[in-house]
Amino acid sequence: MSADIEHVKCLIIGSGPAGYTAAIYASRADLKPVMYTGLLAGGQLTQTTDVENYPGYPHGIMGPEMMENFRQQAERLGTDIRFGYVSSVDFSSLPHKVVVDERKTITADTVIISTGASAKWLGLDSEQKYSGFGVSACATCDGFFFKGEDVAIVGAGDTAAEEATYLAKLCKKVTMIVRRDEFRASKAMMHRVLNTPNIEILYNTETKEIVGDGQSVTGVTVINNVTNQETTIPVAGFFVAIGHHPNTEIFKGWIHMDETGYIKTTPGSTTTNIEGVFCCGDAQDHIYRQAVTAAGSGCMAAIDAERYLAAKEHVVTA
Repeated sequence: MSADIEHVKCLIIGSGPAGYTAAIYASRADLKPVMYTGLLAGGQLTQTTDVENYPGYPHGIMGPEMMENFRQQAERLGTDIRFGYVSSVDFSSLPHKVVVDERKTITADTVIISTGASAKWLGLDSEQKYSGFGVSACATCDGFFFKGEDVAIVGAGDTAAEEATYLAKLCKKVTMIVRRDEFRASKAMMHRVLNTPNIEILYNTETKEIVGDGQSVTGVTVINNVTNQETTIPVAGFFVAIGHHPNTEIFKGWIHMDETGYIKTTPGSTTTNIEGVFCCGDAQDHIYRQAVTAAGSGCMAAIDAERYLAAKEHVVTA
């Protein structure tokens, strides 16, 4: 085998709660996992501040610190963690072939995909400036920090409607910013929003700028796209709920996905349509998208990979 080709028993693509948990379990199962972290080592949680809803941290923990703890644990148990990204894959035969950083080829008996998903943003500079300081893409994660405050949420689909009703239970007032003159959400979700007294809906409205004092969000400037009238609404939090996109582009053509690119796994497991390839975390979960559910599915993926290899060894030696 040439020097630029390396063979591994278990390759984990992507870090974050799912990837690191898969690495912890795979290490303990003696699969000698090799992980390529991707360009955002630690995943979405490295871009958040306080994490209050992960079990085991009674006083909460900062997202980057939590992911560093995950990384250290995986490394201590024997995972070979490498910074790099997978640029292409070839799942046409066993072992699977993966190209890293467009130059190094890895062959792997098993592959665990944990590439996650990324929130869609509006593209405003102020949105990135205040990300984690009043701007969030996850109401379930961050709504608690705005208890009793006024907040705004942008979006018109089921996710936006669900997050608005969730925020309404915690916040004094929720202003929904809807670009068109109607929702895209299902009738049931629309009905729920319309029957929640502390949700105000601004139709035909777009976000122009998120306003802050340099430290945190203080308001949002919106423009009515019919009248062109601008208004600044005082809010302490601004939630973006215009969807997520899974980071699964490189697997297209190989792995079965839904219409939005989320990888399809066999119900109750992490197996995909390709033998020896497993998927965990937000790359296959468009419903929950929580650190704890991602970690749980990472555990499942490592156990599935271990059992797959054990069954193959049994067949070979039988």
